Amino acid sequence: MRFKGKLIKWHADKAFGFIAPNGGGSHVFIHKSAFTNKNRVPKVSEVITFSITKDNADRYCACDATFAGEKLKKKQSKKISQFSIYLPLLFLATIIITYTLGHLPQKIMYGYIGLSVITYLTYAFDKSKAQRGAWRTSEGTLHLLALAGGWPGAALAQQHLRHKSSKQEFRNVFWLTVMLNLGVLIWLHTSAGTKYLTLLT
Repeated sequence: MRFKGKLIKWHADKAFGFIAPNGGGSHVFIHKSAFTNKNRVPKVSEVITFSITKDNADRYCACDATFAGEKLKKKQSKKISQFSIYLPLLFLATIIITYTLGHLPQKIMYGYIGLSVITYLTYAFDKSKAQRGAWRTSEGTLHLLALAGGWPGAALAQQHLRHKSSKQEFRNVFWLTVMLNLGVLIWLHTSAGTKYLTLLT
């Protein structure tokens, strides 16, 4: 069912606000991500057409929101990237096998696994914050974690949690951090980088 109301509050810094339904009743929470038109900045007093859903805390909030005069566009289901799932799993398996065979320091193996877990949890917390309209984790922090070695966890989180998986600009920078991280790892196994690798043993 679709509802209509007026946007009575909007916090631009936190990207959320409240709608007063035309039929009366409690004000409805709405986050910027609920709008189908991502390019338009919501303004107080604008008429909004929306549907109702529940967030992770079982609270009612608006979704599939459109501005007056706009038509609701059906969302295409997001496809999971098999490459983004198998690559990090294969990489972590390779890291563990390489360590077992004695070709990789234990600290590097634990570093990748530990940072991947931390990065995955950071994505999960950030998605929860987005749904609640709370203060978000910066994209720079997410990229730094990926660059440091948490990119397998980031890649899995993007697909499993469906978070940061559709923003192309973010994805481009993310894959750049992956290539840089792998480049450093490969360099550590060259004649020039071996002396630095031994410092981690």
